[in-house]
This record gives sequence, C-alpha cells and structure tokens, in this order.
Amino acid sequence: MPDSLSQQLRSDMECEGLLECFHGLKPLDRQCFTTLVESDEPMTIDAVAEAVDRERSTAYRSVQRLLKSGCITKEQVNYDEGGYYHVYSPTDPKQVADDMQRMLNDWYAKMGQLIREFEEKHDRSESAQASR
Repeated sequence: MPDSLSQQLRSDMECEGLLECFHGLKPLDRQCFTTLVESDEPMTIDAVAEAVDRERSTAYRSVQRLLKSGCITKEQVNYDEGGYYHVYSPTDPKQVADDMQRMLNDWYAKMGQLIREFEEKHDRSESAQASR
C-alpha cells in the first residue's frame, strides 16, 4: 500500500525518485535509466544488462517500463548486410520534466475536485442532521 501523502511529504526524496513516484518504476528501472543517462552513446539491451549486472531478459523488462513511461527512446540501427538491432537513449530531461509536471497538474486538479466533493457530501450530511 502506498504511503500516505503526509508521510511522503516528510520523507527524504531524491529527484530521481520522481521516476518511481510518477511512473511506478522499480529501483532497477532507475538504475537502468541512470546507466543510460551516464552513457556517452545509445546502448543495446545487452550493454544495459551488463552495466546493471542483470540477465538480459530482466534488463529488457526494465527498459520496456522506461520506454512505456517515456523516460527513454528506442532507435533502430540497420546492418548494411540486412537485419537490425535497437539502441536506447534517455529522453530529453526537459520533456520528461514537462510530462511529470502535466501529470502533477492533472493529479492536483483531480484531488481538488475530490476534496470539493468530500466537502459538499459532508456539508449536506451536517445540514440534514441540523434540520432534524
């Protein structure tokens, strides 16, 4: 079960922890993301797996979660003789931050609406009890 909002506000959080908080990513996903950010060039799944010391299939699942969240991009590289492979790179940090800000704004609007509904519901309950 997720921590309460008040617990989250009291906890020490690092900026990289936002990936876990906003996208539900796992610590390994964060490690793979950091590996890609620190690399001077796009990386294959095999290179990511080696860098994080995990099996290829485990690194692949982590990279797929990062792709789905929009934190990284995938590019196809074609061999001259035919065939291809994929390499992965981090998405522009400004774009990732803008996406998180949009998500936060949406969440804030939804929470505001729920708070108003809560207030209206319980205000009517008090009014009904007062009129009895």
